[in-house]
Amino acid sequence: MIHHFEIDGVPAVFAQRAGRLSAGLVFRVGQADETLARTGITHLVEHLALHRQGVADYHFNGATGNLHTHFHLDGSEQDVSSFLLGVCQSLAQLPMDRLETEKAILRTEETGRSTGPAEAMGLWRYGAQGHGLVSYPEWGITGLGPQEVQQWADTWFTRGNAALWVAGERVPAGLRLPLRPGARMPVPAATSALPTTPAYFTGGTGQVLFDAVLPHGAATSLYASGLERELFRTLRQEGGYSYTATAGCAHRGDGWSVVTALADALPEQQDAVLGGFIDVLARLEAVGLAQHDLDAIRSRADEAHLLPDADAERLHRYAADLLSGLPLRSVEELRAELWAVTAQDVHAIARQAPAAGLLRAPLGRRADWAGYTAAPTTSTSAVAGRRHRSRAKDGPDLVISSEGVSLVDAEGAITVRYDSCAAMLSWPDGGRRLIGTDGIALELEPGCYAVDVQSLATVDAAVPAAAVVRMPARAARPAPNAGTATGASAASPAAAVPATGAAQPFGRGQRFALAALTAVAWLWGAIAVFMVLGEAGQPGVGAADWGVVGFTWVIEAALVWSVIKRRRRRSRAAAPTPR
Repeated sequence: MIHHFEIDGVPAVFAQRAGRLSAGLVFRVGQADETLARTGITHLVEHLALHRQGVADYHFNGATGNLHTHFHLDGSEQDVSSFLLGVCQSLAQLPMDRLETEKAILRTEETGRSTGPAEAMGLWRYGAQGHGLVSYPEWGITGLGPQEVQQWADTWFTRGNAALWVAGERVPAGLRLPLRPGARMPVPAATSALPTTPAYFTGGTGQVLFDAVLPHGAATSLYASGLERELFRTLRQEGGYSYTATAGCAHRGDGWSVVTALADALPEQQDAVLGGFIDVLARLEAVGLAQHDLDAIRSRADEAHLLPDADAERLHRYAADLLSGLPLRSVEELRAELWAVTAQDVHAIARQAPAAGLLRAPLGRRADWAGYTAAPTTSTSAVAGRRHRSRAKDGPDLVISSEGVSLVDAEGAITVRYDSCAAMLSWPDGGRRLIGTDGIALELEPGCYAVDVQSLATVDAAVPAAAVVRMPARAARPAPNAGTATGASAASPAAAVPATGAAQPFGRGQRFALAALTAVAWLWGAIAVFMVLGEAGQPGVGAADWGVVGFTWVIEAALVWSVIKRRRRRSRAAAPTPR
């Protein structure tokens, strides 16, 4: 049984368990509450709050998720009391002398972080805001100062926005939680970057990914388990196409769950895996789960409810639900809901899943044949303003106006408007990357366009100050290119990616060499002309001599042109990937 009580105004829950004592302090704040320009600020607060705990003999840790930040530990009663008191005191006055050190640690941590399904799908479904921020690096930490970080802690890490859980033989006596006062924060509303579903995009290194937003409940959880069962059976056991074929279900905190599934494939098996994956979704949509499969899945799910310490093991999720304002149910209520689900209930969810789905197909594959619409990679319109021609042959034109920036060519437009600019990355060498809240991004690199300083200053002044991210100096400036839109995908969203095969403007040494070659060639031709003119009227001088002069100039012109053409030849850049 779970018992409710309160400590220093913080709601708390307790479940009895023999032996080990565990406790956790949960706050209703995570990545989805940040902005793209300040990504990482919650994670930074978590690190700073833990620093003063030093090296302890008990296990403690912190975790920043999409909606919650969690400080937890296993230890003695004294350990629990000291740890939680220390965290609360640190949150009230963060150790700002550690600010730059913790920033460096977070950057190091990020380099070793792998990309999961949520990161791969987030920005395509939600854009560069809210739940989509999980797809982006923690760009915001670079420019954060002490005042801004402490203000974030004072706003979000408060007693009104916290919950405590304790699992053990008893609640430690004298436990104190001296947090600042503050309000309970609601779960952020979900955004959408998809005009329609089902939708698909291409990317990754061979995995097929799928997610769908479905009503939260036992029927959706059982559908996710059934989907995993069918994918494993079809793609691994029967087809032998995949090694990993799995699915899971995560509550979004707002009454909806996200079912995510994936299957891996070798390059030569990608078509078979994509087709088989879509067939499994269609088969479940058409006929649902067999009753014997549903019974097996349900029995396995119910095993967790029958464990002796079932309440203690779910306390951290229970506390999170409390903070999110979700219904709080006993184990008996959860079991009753689970066993009340019928095959028809799961089939109803299976019929909704494909229509609400987002699919990632391997590179070079399509899914429109299965009824999926390509997710947008261009904008619906361009701004009207001053047009700047690209220095790259066939490159898009840059349009700068008082409303935003566009890259325009015959195939469409990429636009980021200032009032919906999630972030502008700004490098000291003049490079700029603008990212819209819809996930569309474009690069502005020095040397791409004949843009005057005033026009670039217009962009800098028009982007809201809160959206500007001052980036550290780059080791090497990316080669100037056509400024095309680039991917803000989870694969490499931090880099300014040049367009494939973009023409490179001549460097200073190359321009000098070309000018010298041209001058020598024309001087040679001029000398030949004067020699012929000087001998005009002499016996033996005639049309043949003028032919030699003409032939010389033709050869010289061809030589110069071949150098220019070789330098400026480029293949048409591949279709932009603006997310």
